Amino acid sequence: MSKAFSIRVQQSGAEFSCDADDTVLRAGLRAGVGLSYECNVGGCGTCKFDLVEGEVQTLWEEAPGLNPRDRQRGRLLGCQCVPLTDCVIKPMIVDDQFVPVDAPRRFFGELVAIRDLTHDIREFVFKDDQAADFRPGQYALLHLPGVEGPRAYSMSNIRNADGHWEFIIRKVPNGAGTAALFDLKVGDRIEIDGPYGLAFLRTDVTRTVVCIGGGSGLAPMLSIARGLVAEPGMQDVKLKFFYGARGPQDLCGEDELKALPGFGDRLEFLPALSDADAAAAGGWSGAVGFIHEQVKAQIPTDQLQECEFYTCGPPVMINAVMQMLGGELKVSPDRIHYDSFV
Repeated sequence: MSKAFSIRVQQSGAEFSCDADDTVLRAGLRAGVGLSYECNVGGCGTCKFDLVEGEVQTLWEEAPGLNPRDRQRGRLLGCQCVPLTDCVIKPMIVDDQFVPVDAPRRFFGELVAIRDLTHDIREFVFKDDQAADFRPGQYALLHLPGVEGPRAYSMSNIRNADGHWEFIIRKVPNGAGTAALFDLKVGDRIEIDGPYGLAFLRTDVTRTVVCIGGGSGLAPMLSIARGLVAEPGMQDVKLKFFYGARGPQDLCGEDELKALPGFGDRLEFLPALSDADAAAAGGWSGAVGFIHEQVKAQIPTDQLQECEFYTCGPPVMINAVMQMLGGELKVSPDRIHYDSFV
């Protein structure tokens, strides 16, 4: 049993216990403290804090979430610090919006099924002995053998009593995390920590839901689609599911959506291929172009203002989507949901 330290938040006075092998951010979230965060793995910088009292160890000194000015001021990242003593911290933001609905927990999940969706995208199903409680669109941290630091991957399923945590993941060339993940065999066990994430399905909203995904971004968008179908209060809500891929061999997701009630009626699958040459060579007769362009082309501007948007995919895709929706079309920021993975 690892030693635990007391962490106090200067602004609110909230106190929580943090194990010596846990990070300040995750321990706070487990305790129901609203510490600000997004990526949870050192990239975005949303969990910055000032250390007022005490001592911590930084796990990743070069984490890109801190800029040179932050480092000069001695700021730290909650997701990259473990306590060495009792501490007093001053987070950048403390707000109830960050309080988890389902408290994240650490457990060992057994890999019980593997399925290839494309030549480089694979579905992994892990099982735990407790119910899997999370919101559609959230992610978990996977601790992989031989890999330093956890990797954040979104679930593709929805909460269930069977303890199944399903992930759809694209193998990244030269990526240590996905290389280790794709080497796993059925029966292997890994540590999983979750759920996390703020880009989950808003079940109290009845506007048309627009999902925009690419690559591994299929997973949380599929979770949101499944969550919408399962939610009693959203049975009249329409879903437009945009998915972008490079060529025909990279396209997936339609079979999973077809299995949902309402497909072809209130649920639409709207794929697009970005590589015109690959599309032509593969006999593709659908839309060609970047997926954010297809959103604008297929939904009238006046209707775009009345939609709820969820997006996940490569950073370049997210940036293009955000520039179009928030910058060009002036869609209200509270209608655009994404988690920043850097």
